[in-house]
Amino acid sequence: MRFPPRLESNAGMGRTIWRRWGMVWALAPALALAAPPTDIRAVRLWESPEYTRTVFDLGGVVEYKLFTLDNPERVVLDLQGARLASGYSAPKPHGRVRGLRSGQPTAGALRVVIDVAPGTRAKSFLLAPVGNKNHRLVIDLYPREVSATPAAPRVVSAPGSGALRDVVIAIDAGHGGEDPGALGAKGTREKNVTLAVARALAIAVDAEPGMSALLVRDGDYFIPHKQRYQRARDAKADLFVSIHADAFTRRAASGSSVYILSQRGASSEAARWLAASENQADLIGGVSLDDKDNTLAAVLLDLSQGATLGASDTVANSVLRSLSRVGKVHSHSVQRANFVVLRSPDVPSILVETAFISNPAEERRLNDPAHQRVLARAMLDGIRDYFHGSPPPDSWIAANPQRPREHIVARGESLSLIALRHRISLGELRRVNNLRTDMVRTGTVLVIPSES
Repeated sequence: MRFPPRLESNAGMGRTIWRRWGMVWALAPALALAAPPTDIRAVRLWESPEYTRTVFDLGGVVEYKLFTLDNPERVVLDLQGARLASGYSAPKPHGRVRGLRSGQPTAGALRVVIDVAPGTRAKSFLLAPVGNKNHRLVIDLYPREVSATPAAPRVVSAPGSGALRDVVIAIDAGHGGEDPGALGAKGTREKNVTLAVARALAIAVDAEPGMSALLVRDGDYFIPHKQRYQRARDAKADLFVSIHADAFTRRAASGSSVYILSQRGASSEAARWLAASENQADLIGGVSLDDKDNTLAAVLLDLSQGATLGASDTVANSVLRSLSRVGKVHSHSVQRANFVVLRSPDVPSILVETAFISNPAEERRLNDPAHQRVLARAMLDGIRDYFHGSPPPDSWIAANPQRPREHIVARGESLSLIALRHRISLGELRRVNNLRTDMVRTGTVLVIPSES
């Protein structure tokens, strides 16, 4: 295909109108002929479990055509008015890319040939400039038959209760691959710390009886936002947690925040779901919409979203309280925003801004594996509190309600404050933990009886 498509041509007026990145440009032919070639500055490769991403860094807008050839299999890219920039070098083969070469089949055109693994299909799109990034052409190379069935949740057996399942927590490390996210004062990339914290949380979740973790991203590659929450839905996750690190122009900004989807975002997503034919056969809260009229489908979706937002708000508050016990929070109330990754209609979803990566002190802590584990433990505490208060009826947690919880003493916390937060008497908290005084050290692990 070609991009941008021609909208109209008027020879009498001597101009051609093109649509480029959502804007309409009027270019006189003489000016178009005089325009300098667009430089191909670099080509980068990223590998994910599903595809290999090929990114062309461009010096400006480009018109291109993409097609495939067989024997051997290759993807051919023709770029009009383009050239290789000085100092360009082809990347080494990686993933589904077996090699990359270039030539000039006609004057004013650059051809790039990507030798690919057998059974490869290609999908391409252009990205407009954002931040310090210029125009980019992206080609994703997939196997022709993709089987991306997520791992099923663990099923455990409990005496006298039949087969019981784990609660599944989908953990999404924000950004990745060509999208580094925010940049810290010392050069730390958000995509790296989010992955480190996500892995720490996954380890903590998997060690928790009755819980299993699903890492949405477990490497340095990019996943589109909608695919992130769809992976949680495919795995029938009970909760989706997206992990990020905030940034602000003022370096003094600090603290953690927890977000859920705004009502406006929920409404716009509901409209998209009801309008998109591919969603009609999907399941919303366990109910198929494909055999329902529009009014009933809208009511069912509204009920499902209402329950999902309510659960999201409850678990978000629980996680925020836990984070406040181990460090500063930027806001003491749950925030609402129209984040795409939070738009699942039937999986409770939260987004955690672990800290401000733009704050030098917080950037340093985010790079510390010990602090990463503290953050993970705090998030797990909040998640555990939620699911022990509202366990899925077919889960191991529902069949084991008396399991004690734990609390890690944070700086500035007193025993009486901890007892108040967990709704237990001070005497009971002392008795369970064999404490003779109310003095507790920071980092001490206290047992919290579950009946509280």
